[in-house]
Amino acid sequence: MSNGQVSSSALLLRDFVNTYEPQVDQERLTGPEALSDWLCEHGLLSAGVCLRPADLRTAVAFREGLREVLLGHGGHATDRAALRRLDDNLAAVPVRLTFADGGPRLRAAGNRPLDIALAGLVEAIRECAEDGAWIRLKVCHRDTCRWAYYDASRNQARRWCSMAGCGNYVKMRRAHAVRRNRRSATDGTDRDD
Repeated sequence: MSNGQVSSSALLLRDFVNTYEPQVDQERLTGPEALSDWLCEHGLLSAGVCLRPADLRTAVAFREGLREVLLGHGGHATDRAALRRLDDNLAAVPVRLTFADGGPRLRAAGNRPLDIALAGLVEAIRECAEDGAWIRLKVCHRDTCRWAYYDASRNQARRWCSMAGCGNYVKMRRAHAVRRNRRSATDGTDRDD
């Protein structure tokens, strides 16, 4: 993407990861109905589709696997088990390549509602990889936050969802630790034993 524009696919993936906000432990996908509503609102399912509790577990594992991938995009350590669960979920989503609708696209091979929705997310990943937005999708480096964001910085070095919020908090903590360490070092060397 150019000129600071963020693709709709990147926004979809960011918003999907942000259905859970770790910092305040707020889950938007509280049940199969909430998952169905979210997927419908974002054009991934038709209205009125019923999902099962197993679908919710799969979608949440898919989301948390994506969160780990986006953490890795920022150069941070990732949980290999979460990435394996994501790979397992992806292996269970039957997709096919189609040239209908103007170009190569990934679509669900079957008609199960969750497969259709997850295939839509997989297609969004493919589109982001193609337009360069994929690597710019990251999660906040602050351990308690992990909010997904799009890194629009020129050098793609942004580390926090918000410099004014999380970035400032982390920098203030680091500065405080440096001052505390200097005081400790000074206190320790000035003592006469």
